[in-house]
Amino acid sequence: MVRSIFMTIILLLGTFAIVKPSETSAFSSQLIERGSFGDDVIELQARLQWLGYYNGKIDGIFGYGTYWAVRNFQKEFDLDIDGVVGSTTKKNLVNATEYHEDWVKQQIDRGNQFTHYGGTPLAQQTKGGGGGGGGGGTSKSSDMQLPVKYSERDLQLMANAVYGEARGEPYEGQVAVAAVILNRLESPEFPNTISDIIFQPGAFTAVADGQIWLTPNERAKEAVLDAMNGWDPTENALFYFNPQTATSKWIWSRPQIKQIGEHIFCY
Repeated sequence: MVRSIFMTIILLLGTFAIVKPSETSAFSSQLIERGSFGDDVIELQARLQWLGYYNGKIDGIFGYGTYWAVRNFQKEFDLDIDGVVGSTTKKNLVNATEYHEDWVKQQIDRGNQFTHYGGTPLAQQTKGGGGGGGGGGTSKSSDMQLPVKYSERDLQLMANAVYGEARGEPYEGQVAVAAVILNRLESPEFPNTISDIIFQPGAFTAVADGQIWLTPNERAKEAVLDAMNGWDPTENALFYFNPQTATSKWIWSRPQIKQIGEHIFCY
């Protein structure tokens, strides 16, 4: 009898162990970054939208709008601001949000326009079918966020300068060139407008040789926007030069900070 009762308890405990709810799964183990796509990005966009950081289309494509939403989330949550979604960013997102996966994917499958903002009933976040998604997600131009203190002309001029000066450089190197222009804007040693900085006599090779007038690509514009939104890979540099081609003794005398691509950045 005692043995029978004991076995019954064991079986019941085993049953409880089987039906014990498991931790809610969220995201896969992959690193999520620009160029990523699929279910992880859908979840990322939905969770960012839940908090109001992402206002674009939930489409599973990690474009520029998603990138900036990630960076803004990371900034507010005191994380490393790199626009890359690793384990720490995922954990913070999961802890701060809800994600209605079945509902979201159902809207995508039906081609509905919808949002996923926290605090708003899901029934109020769906519009009729056809066309999929509200608010600008996949268009690069609509994803770009230009800080209010800069103009479209500033963006265009700087993109021209970055493309003319550094189109063969890695992306970080292009952001770095843009950052130098903005660092000069903050320095009393240089003119007080972006246009005057770029066209200051002798300041940029691209102006001297006419490459400033080449049509910049989207990557150059993105690099400028990254710099305008606070990314400075140079750590406050005011100058840069290519050590393979520089002939000025003066530029070699400047305190050097770091090398990015082919350029050395200095104070």
